[in-house]
Amino acid sequence: MTSPILVTGGSGQLAAALVAQGGARVHRVGRPEFDFDRPETIAAAFEAAAPWLVVNAAAYTAVDAAESDEAAAYRANRDGPAELARLCASAGVPLIHVSTDYVYDGDKSSPYVESDPVGPRCVYGASKLAGERAVLASGARAIILRTSWVYAATGRNFVRTMLTLAQTRDALRVVADQHGCPTSAADLAAAILTIADRIELDGWNEAWSGVFHAAGSGATTWHGLALKVFEAASRHGAKTPSSVAAITTAEYPTPARRPANSRLDCGRLEEVFGIRLPDWRDSVSRTVDEIFAA
Repeated sequence: MTSPILVTGGSGQLAAALVAQGGARVHRVGRPEFDFDRPETIAAAFEAAAPWLVVNAAAYTAVDAAESDEAAAYRANRDGPAELARLCASAGVPLIHVSTDYVYDGDKSSPYVESDPVGPRCVYGASKLAGERAVLASGARAIILRTSWVYAATGRNFVRTMLTLAQTRDALRVVADQHGCPTSAADLAAAILTIADRIELDGWNEAWSGVFHAAGSGATTWHGLALKVFEAASRHGAKTPSSVAAITTAEYPTPARRPANSRLDCGRLEEVFGIRLPDWRDSVSRTVDEIFAA
């Protein structure tokens, strides 16, 4: 039996997309057999799969809940990945670890590059940054992919939330002063599998170690993303709000402080691996089409 790509993250958006595109190449694990809250399951799942590559798509992603459950966020976003990276280092297995745009403070006026200083403003971002550092310190052959605003045709995400709210509300208010790069889970999965192909074909290259940005091309605000979702939905005759008001972050307070700007410059990913994710607008349209085709 050929060694698989071990993908963590259970039924999460990215893990599901990797299974859909990777097929038999991918061995996906999740709770209860793989659980960062139960460290003994990490080694057991790793040893049972005997992978040639690991993609860590498991994380504590409840941004607001993390503010009051810091210990759980750090267990899932730092401690678990650290143990997984240790196992990869010991076995000589490359690791692709998925991280977030929320490691930045959001004060920069232009898109962030990988070498920019980090400064997370919330527990989620801080725990993910700690996870990055633990992975890099492990000695594993590690690629860290910082992505942003991930959505898919299934699961819980902003795109699906907007479509659900539109069924019962004629007017919505959406934040318009946070800027980022919406990323389709399907597009991110395709990028990861392309990197996997490169590693498998050429063998590991130490020049690949470290952080890369991997997000949808172009940028918008949450308000702009909502408008695009409704534009795509209208083609299917779906009910859409008569009013989508643009509001400020201050008008929509949340427990976690989010970066005002988390746009990611993905030039390094393109330069090193030849990968450029599709324009976010095209991917949103395709995702909405998939939702209505289901």
